[in-house]
Amino acid sequence: MTYQIAVKKAEGVERLLSVTVPVDTMTAAEDKATQRYATQVRLPGFRPGKAPVAMVKKQFAQQIKAEALDAVLQEVWQAAIEQEKLEPVAQPRVTDLHVHEGEPVTMEIAVEVRPEIALERTEGFALTRPSTTVTDAMVQEQLDQLVEQRAAWTPVEEKPAPGDQVRVQIATADDGQPLPESREFPIEIGKGQAIAGIEELIMEAMPGQTVERAVRWPDDFPDESQRGKAKHVRVTLLDVKRKQAPVLDDAFARELGDFETVDALRTAVRDDMTAHYEREAEAAVRGQLLDQVIEANPFDVPKAWVQQLIQAYGEMYKIPAEQQDQFVTEFAPMAERQVRRDVIIDTLAQREQLAATTADVDAKVAELAAERNVEVGTLYVQLEKGGRLKELERAITDEKVFGWLLARSTVSAAG
Repeated sequence: MTYQIAVKKAEGVERLLSVTVPVDTMTAAEDKATQRYATQVRLPGFRPGKAPVAMVKKQFAQQIKAEALDAVLQEVWQAAIEQEKLEPVAQPRVTDLHVHEGEPVTMEIAVEVRPEIALERTEGFALTRPSTTVTDAMVQEQLDQLVEQRAAWTPVEEKPAPGDQVRVQIATADDGQPLPESREFPIEIGKGQAIAGIEELIMEAMPGQTVERAVRWPDDFPDESQRGKAKHVRVTLLDVKRKQAPVLDDAFARELGDFETVDALRTAVRDDMTAHYEREAEAAVRGQLLDQVIEANPFDVPKAWVQQLIQAYGEMYKIPAEQQDQFVTEFAPMAERQVRRDVIIDTLAQREQLAATTADVDAKVAELAAERNVEVGTLYVQLEKGGRLKELERAITDEKVFGWLLARSTVSAAG
């Protein structure tokens, strides 16, 4: 079959092709479809495959034309790929299709292709590594948080103080109006969960006691109609709980894990924080490097790739239908950056022969097996069954490419 295929638009990763299918080519496709129908359909009074072709063509005219057009479209697309040496990244879209009896079929085919990237500048970038210093104060703050997380709320028979949790029954009414039935509230004193005047009233009571008096509503109260009003308030304090934090000592350290002393715990916390900040610093340096490579080597990316990534993350995070539009809007810039990153990695890996080899993967699996104290063969099977070998290969390639780029850039410590 012969077709007339011409490039109408070639900008970035977008291609728009103009296609004309001659009448005889379309007729041949319809004849082929008719013959297939004639050998398969059943018509009353005829054995299977014995009905006259003319009768089959008349009775199944619409189906035959649709099948013929579908076959032509597939062949046109393959011919276009070969003629224009296209590397499509998504299914093509057929537009402006015109099919009229006795006339050539005309159409346009829009498709996105794999971007061609020169990456002319890959060196000379200036990067700043954030500080990874962990101070004694930072370690102490982390230890204080561990202590705070293990604090217990204990009932006390005292007047509440800031930081205490209370259960109260509160009733309010405008001056001269009867108080309604009280409502129960949990409140943490000092957290702004109740207006200051009511908190002050609560802190005057002992557990089980009821206190009441006039309280002035603040001038910045959300409901403008209530601002500055004096109201009669009755508070019944049901109970008070106070946070009792454990002591940061050797016993506390032993409760947390394999630490004999608080000094051992402090050392472990420092080591963990240092490792965390070093990972964060490395990620920051790589992020700066990637941004500068992208800025120095602008290129278009297929929208189809970005959309595919957005869809994949949407499914992974189980984004509800009503939040899809917001998710797409917010995530699109990150998805496009991820696509650019992957294109740069793949381009450099191929151009500079940095892709992970079988030997690289074997060495990494052996390293992981030693860390986990398992047999190399056992770990290989586990990784393969879990579909993790490809991820490992990709991670190795990433490391090699970023190592290659960083060796050609300058990394300075943050001042």
